Amino acid sequence: MNRNKTVLGVLILAVSVVGLGMGATLPVVALRMYQAQASSLAIGLLAAMPAVGMMISAFMVDGLCQRLSRRGIYLLALGLCAASVAAIDPLANWPSWLAAARLGMGIGMGVVIILGEAWVNEISADNVRGRVVALYATSFTAFQMLGPATVAWLGADGPWVNALVLASLGVALGLVALIMPASAAVHEEKAGGFSVLGFVRVAPALCMGVLFFSFFDSVVLSMFPVYAAGLGHSLAVAALMSSVILAGDAAFQLPLGWLSDRCERGGLYLGCGLLVLGLGAGLPWLMGSGNWLWPALLLLGAVAGGIYTLAITLIGERFEGPELVTANASAGLIWGLGSLLGPLGSGALMSAGPQGVPLALSALALVFVAGAWSYQRQARRQLQAAQ
Repeated sequence: MNRNKTVLGVLILAVSVVGLGMGATLPVVALRMYQAQASSLAIGLLAAMPAVGMMISAFMVDGLCQRLSRRGIYLLALGLCAASVAAIDPLANWPSWLAAARLGMGIGMGVVIILGEAWVNEISADNVRGRVVALYATSFTAFQMLGPATVAWLGADGPWVNALVLASLGVALGLVALIMPASAAVHEEKAGGFSVLGFVRVAPALCMGVLFFSFFDSVVLSMFPVYAAGLGHSLAVAALMSSVILAGDAAFQLPLGWLSDRCERGGLYLGCGLLVLGLGAGLPWLMGSGNWLWPALLLLGAVAGGIYTLAITLIGERFEGPELVTANASAGLIWGLGSLLGPLGSGALMSAGPQGVPLALSALALVFVAGAWSYQRQARRQLQAAQ
């Protein structure tokens, strides 16, 4: 058990460092390109490269697990992230090569996130699974939030942000080399499994949860400040609104994880969806409601983040072994897809009217609620049949 706790600590450290890297290098690259008077299209394409890389990594994890040890996979993935960050300054004047480096960052990041989620579920007992997964997700979100703050503190122009990220990756690499077991990543193949794409048919409601949150997360980071500014709020207040939403996500995952270990997870999954739907649909009123807005944004971040935490927890509850790895690889692919669709979908709707962001969030939340309700009904039928 103590060995599992040590490995869990390394997994959490690795995903935290990856979160810091993503949260810090995304604004660094975007701001440097903006200062170089690059087009919005070029900036957007480079910003999308990590998400594309994560989608690619979903198809790589199975092969990596069959060929390398857990330690070897993590060393390879974190090393790729470090090389990608180190390449940002030398490749600043070579956009095509910089795009390749950002793609590599996404691949390394995706491998760490996908396999980390699978292995955290694997070493967690079911009665504490919700809390452990919530701790893992909270660590990633909290360090992702530190990224922009680090850029604001150290500045985007100098080498210090990238140096800090590289130093953090170096610490993670050292601890992985010392602590991560060299055992095989997957011990045996399991008959009757499913492919990365086939997981969508096996567990559509869980896939919808991952898709919704990745869509939500990318909208909050990219389009929500634009939406708020368009309604007359200052740029500083608009940015603060996004920070409050992310703070709600980071602060409430552990309490929601604790709650999921003590009540029926499917019902909590549906309940989070209903709250997101209500809050998303109410945003046009809330944005002008004064003091009601801030607690509503905090709650919105909490329940949206809860959808993702519960989706990963339910995946761990339902699958194991190679199927668990494949399920998390599918979740990584869907995450990348949602990260791409979020800014595109909400931006397209905003071009048609000022309430594009709440319309996009509400529409996808409604689809999610329908899927979660179906999942809840199916789980209850299975429980009744077992009794």
